[in-house]
Amino acid sequence: MTISTKSKIMLVDDHAMIRHGMAMLINMEADMEVTCEAGDGPEAIEIIKKNIKENIPIDILILDVSLKSVSGLEIIKSIQSLAPSLPVLFISMHDESVYAERALRAGARGYVMKQEPRNVLIAAIREVLKGNIFLSKSIQEQVLKRIAVRGYEQEATVSALTPSEFEVFHLIGLGYNSHEISNLLSRSVKTIETHRFNIRTKLKLRDTGDLIRYATKWFADQ
Repeated sequence: MTISTKSKIMLVDDHAMIRHGMAMLINMEADMEVTCEAGDGPEAIEIIKKNIKENIPIDILILDVSLKSVSGLEIIKSIQSLAPSLPVLFISMHDESVYAERALRAGARGYVMKQEPRNVLIAAIREVLKGNIFLSKSIQEQVLKRIAVRGYEQEATVSALTPSEFEVFHLIGLGYNSHEISNLLSRSVKTIETHRFNIRTKLKLRDTGDLIRYATKWFADQ
């Protein structure tokens, strides 16, 4: 019996069509194959536990930043506690300039926007499998500059937001209200309002108007 030498890839995305499309693209490569998929964080955790128990390898995990009920930036913590050596590559519809640094801080080895062509995703997978970090060249420069000036008060304050709070903060900056954010993230309006309150508290903002102005300006400056 021939033993496959292909890299084993796990996909986690809450949109089945996107998962299946990515799987088709990846499986076209001679040295890669998608061996398991999950639609949300809890399902991903269960699959990883099962694979560890049955000694089934996963070489790289491709994880969507925006999952239903919980952010991929939070799920990665649980994944790393189960499989510390499993490299994670984030994919997202969100602008790389906004989320890439937070993804790396959370423990990811790379970040690819879903709008990128197939060859970028494949290149990112190969780099991460080699043990390298993958970001686009322009974003590498931006991230390094921000790290160099991390003492800047505004940046440090926004960095204090949790992944879920930052996700809501981002959508506020794009002009969405609580009901729209609730629909986009598949979370209750009450949860979104709690995040908004916590964001205002951490950023020392007086009211909703201040929050909207701050978020809009912050993302415009990125």
